[in-house]
This record gives sequence, structure tokens and C-alpha cells, in this order.
Amino acid sequence: MKEAEAKYPEESATQMVEVVLPNDTNLLGNVLGGRVMHWIDIAGAVAARRHSRRPVVTASMDVLTFSHPIKLGEVAILEASLVYVGKSSMEVEVRVFSENQVTGERKQTSTANLTFVALDDNGKPTPVPKLKVRTEEQKRKLEEAEKRREMRKRFKTEI
Repeated sequence: MKEAEAKYPEESATQMVEVVLPNDTNLLGNVLGGRVMHWIDIAGAVAARRHSRRPVVTASMDVLTFSHPIKLGEVAILEASLVYVGKSSMEVEVRVFSENQVTGERKQTSTANLTFVALDDNGKPTPVPKLKVRTEEQKRKLEEAEKRREMRKRFKTEI
């Protein structure tokens, strides 16, 4: 099988928008953390699938931070882009923002890095296109992702 051509992060970048409804919130009117995690997983998977053009499964989620709540009636905006590619795995950074529909104010509320694995027609890991980077920010994120990958490998061997 011919190796797929390398891609830039922006070729598979994804933006997802969710209107925050009552069913998404807790008693304080804030989006449930689990709902945000669900949205993050979906946005990350879409970016990974766009890059690989294969079905993907979530392998891990690194530190997920919640900096600000997303309130009922606001819009949640998720931006997902690849920051690292291995042989069959891809790390996707997902940044979450809230947007007040009245004032237009936007705040970054969460960030997470997820690893996805591309699967072949038999459900086995399959090679994915390499990742090309061109900006300083993309290079920095790639270096950070390589460090996280090494940490995950060390953690696996220790447990």
C-alpha cells in the first residue's frame, strides 16, 4: 500500500459549535464536565479522522483543565487540530471556548490533548499520513506532544 502524503495541521483542523441547553447543565447553570469531555472527544475524533481518512478510536486523554464555566444559553466552541503523528496514532489538541451570545465575549474554558489510533478494515492499527509543520507555534506544539508521548510511555512501563 502506498504511503499517504503528509499533511499540515490546518488540513484536518475542526471547529465544532454547541448551544448550551438546560439538559447540558448542572443545578448552577454550568455545563456538566462530562458533557464537555464528550464534546472534546467528538471534536478530536473528527480532526483525527480527517487527517487519517480512517476510523479512529480514543486511546487516551491527557490533562483536561476547566478554567471557566460555560453557562446556560452560551455557545461552546471547540477547536481541534493535530499536534503530533506517530505510526498509527495521532495527538489532537482541543481547545474549548465559551461565547456569550449577547455581548460576544469569548473565553477559553478548557484544553485537552487526546490520542487517537487509526484502524484498518479489520479493526487493527493502521499507518497514517505524517504531520508537516510550518509555523513556530506548530513546531512548539509538536515538541510538547513528543514530551507528553514519552511521559505516557514511561507511565505505561511503570504501572
